[in-house]
Amino acid sequence: MSEAGKSGSYIISIDQSTQGTKALLFDESGNLLMREDKPHRQIVNELGWVSHDPEEIYRNTVQVIKNLVERSGVEKEKIAGIGISNQRETSLIWNRDGSPAADAVVWQCARAEEICRRIEGAASAEIIRQRTGLPLSPYFPAAKLTWLLENTEGAGEKAAAHELCMGTVDTYLVYRLTHGKSYKTDYSNASRTQLFNIFELKWDEDICSMFGICPEDLAEVCDSDSLFGETDVEGYFPHPIPIHGVLGDSHGALLGQGCLKEGMAKCTYGTGSSIMMNVGEKPVVSTHGVVTSLAWGMGGKVNYVLEGNINYTGAVISWLKDDVKLIGSAGETEALCRSAVQDDTLYFVPAFTGLGAPYWDSTARASLSGISRTTGKAEIVRAGIECIVYQITDVVKAMGEDAGVLPGELRVDGGPTRNGYLMQFQSDILDTNVLVPDAEELSGIGAAYAAGIGLGMYGGEVFERIRRKRYVPSMEEERRTAKYAGWKKAVGTVLGR
Repeated sequence: MSEAGKSGSYIISIDQSTQGTKALLFDESGNLLMREDKPHRQIVNELGWVSHDPEEIYRNTVQVIKNLVERSGVEKEKIAGIGISNQRETSLIWNRDGSPAADAVVWQCARAEEICRRIEGAASAEIIRQRTGLPLSPYFPAAKLTWLLENTEGAGEKAAAHELCMGTVDTYLVYRLTHGKSYKTDYSNASRTQLFNIFELKWDEDICSMFGICPEDLAEVCDSDSLFGETDVEGYFPHPIPIHGVLGDSHGALLGQGCLKEGMAKCTYGTGSSIMMNVGEKPVVSTHGVVTSLAWGMGGKVNYVLEGNINYTGAVISWLKDDVKLIGSAGETEALCRSAVQDDTLYFVPAFTGLGAPYWDSTARASLSGISRTTGKAEIVRAGIECIVYQITDVVKAMGEDAGVLPGELRVDGGPTRNGYLMQFQSDILDTNVLVPDAEELSGIGAAYAAGIGLGMYGGEVFERIRRKRYVPSMEEERRTAKYAGWKKAVGTVLGR
């Protein structure tokens, strides 16, 4: 038996992400002990529509739980609870017996664009933004669910007869794991559907009607640390295990990072980036290009967040490697950045498919500007790395304008945080401390902590388990100001300003 199997109680966290499903094992002190992964298919058709097979995702979820317990040697009786974090906005419909009615529409997929155009008129878009905190977009589940209901054979008739379930991946997994006994979601996921009134904390009947959805057919919305039901995982466990924590993945990372107080912020560096700032128990409506959502409901109270999403951060590194072939691996970028000419004036604006927050210009296209005689491979790579920092700084500054305060530090996670140059430059340009945790599974950690807190296993001290490396600003103010002004000028050129 492994060390994991010798004492105490344990939490299993399911991190159901875009590429696959992870099961994570945590001990009674909140330490991450082990993980198991299983990828699922990315179903992309000739139109570029992206889908997932819900049945495959469910089977993989069951399998990674079994694999984790078997490999860890933990006694099944010692599993005290399960938490779930999930890929947000991915939407699906299923029958009351749990069988999927269609493949899930993945968050990346914009096939519902025509539905948004149909709804956009008659001031509907502004009503939607004012009540949900989100701009009308095919990115969110509201339009995706409408598309599924209108384009899945028999779905419209079943929905009219209230015979269909619908929602996001968290709701589907809870429903399947509890054999249909529990039809629930949490505040974080509900707030991203574009159907939930984040001020009145309920499904918005008017907006649901705009999308042709009956609010009575949607899941019950619960605190993120509440009891979502019990599961024996298809008979694998000899006793029912409570599912006691559910969070969307970005919200899970915010919680896992310990951003519990107003003004605390985190950034996840992935293919794109999600920047979130906790703004406390009262909502702040953005007027600077970011969105308002719910962080979570915990202990009977909700917290709100400002959030900005950037399309191309880690994807820029992939572009440097796979498309222009300036690097062989992401690990080469740090040394190249340090070798580049220090005062090179090169800026790269990665608007491959437009610019996201806080600019929201889908017509913008990428540019490389400020080329000089000293510009070479190292300088181009560095411009690619630095554009990640500049974009995140734009979003953090926009949040500061909305909230009236800039975060005192930025907690970060994701693969690119291993790049010391990138992290120091982020600290310098943002002029704040940047904290990099020694753990990588922040979404799963957040879901596990929510479950453990809900079960009474963990207290506030659990958030001190994670150790962090601190980057402190060291750039002179004059240089910082000049470099950021150069970025804003480059962006202005891309936007035609």
